[in-house]
Amino acid sequence: MATTQTEVMRRVETGGRGSRHRRTVSRRQIVTAGLFLAPALILLGALVAYPVVYSGWRSLYDAAGTDFLGLGNYLTMFTDPATFTAIRNNLIWVLVVPISCTILGLIFAVLLDKIRWGTAFKLILFMPMAISMVAAGVIFRTTFQENPQLGAVNAGLVAISDAAGTSAGYPGARPRPDLGIENRDGGLELVATAGRPAEFPLVGVKPDALPASAKPAVAAKPKAGALTGTVWLDFVKGGGGTVGALGDGKRGLPGVEVQAVGADGSVVGTATTADDGTFAIAGVGGGEATVRLPASNFAAGFQGVPWLGPGLVTAVIILSYIWIWAGFAMVMIASGLSAMDRSLQEAARIDGASEWKVFTRVTVPLLAPVLVVVFVTLIINVLKIFDLVYVIPPPSSLPDATVIAVQMWTVSFGGGNDQGLGSALSILLLVLVIPSMIINVRRFREDRSR
Repeated sequence: MATTQTEVMRRVETGGRGSRHRRTVSRRQIVTAGLFLAPALILLGALVAYPVVYSGWRSLYDAAGTDFLGLGNYLTMFTDPATFTAIRNNLIWVLVVPISCTILGLIFAVLLDKIRWGTAFKLILFMPMAISMVAAGVIFRTTFQENPQLGAVNAGLVAISDAAGTSAGYPGARPRPDLGIENRDGGLELVATAGRPAEFPLVGVKPDALPASAKPAVAAKPKAGALTGTVWLDFVKGGGGTVGALGDGKRGLPGVEVQAVGADGSVVGTATTADDGTFAIAGVGGGEATVRLPASNFAAGFQGVPWLGPGLVTAVIILSYIWIWAGFAMVMIASGLSAMDRSLQEAARIDGASEWKVFTRVTVPLLAPVLVVVFVTLIINVLKIFDLVYVIPPPSSLPDATVIAVQMWTVSFGGGNDQGLGSALSILLLVLVIPSMIINVRRFREDRSR
């Protein structure tokens, strides 16, 4: 049947009203979406876009922000040794930390998945993430102090050294003044005569630090053809006693090496003090001879490792970061492990594969997407590391441990007061972080499309 002209006009009018309605709905959706997105866009513009653009513009000007330098700040940045130190340290961080945290997280996640109390152990390993970076830095700086009286690590090492008997005898010991004992090259010397005992009253040794074998000091008996004497602590706990004289409960210093020195300066005999501090050097003829207590008796023994010195401070900071972030890697990988199809592992075991082959040929490939996300996220984080590097090193070691973020702060606000150069460093850091961010965004999009 032919369509009448009236019906055609009605359809045209209806179609026109429908298209206008659709355009109106579309505009409303755009306006509504814009209203909801506006606060986030404003915040992103104020906190991200504007600082990036302003930093790029500011990096082209001098410290005062008045004279245009062009790429002058970038030339200065790449000719400054401190910048190369920061870049080198950042490279060390990127090479060591993401790999270490990812491997540890994988190991923890797989092992704790097989034990009964796995959740409790995961909680313990993840707990450092609840501590702020500054607090963690203070903990590690205190723990790794070089002074064994303050640092727990060196206190343990010194205790082990003392138990092994490798520590010095009496560090800091010194003679009473005006008793004829001379200090030469860190050692003590006294001119003595054969047949007349030499006496070495010393102070500067804590009574509590004396060996358990130390006995009350006694006067050495003269021996024919020998030099004898006593080395003791000239101090009575609680006070009392005669200065420079034996008795009154004063204790001998056992284990002290004693040397008899000839006229030509050569050592003609040696001995070691007994528990009561006495010694006897045989084979020494009559007449005068010099009795020496070598400096090795009084040198400071093993006092720990300079963990926060220039050579080891970066390793300590990296260790603190791994301590914090290994738990994060473990939780992320454990979530991927829980979503994995376990039937593939069982099929491999039924086919005769060992646990190691199941782990390397099945588990790790299936966890590869999660491992990549964790790895790239850690790269981004270590490139921006600031807190631990600023808190843990003492001021003397900070230049050797600095990274780009710390160098940027130091140049801009930590005494340099050159915001132009600091802005150039911030742009350098941004350029280094962008590739990792792009990889992460692409990975998230791929996961979403699946």
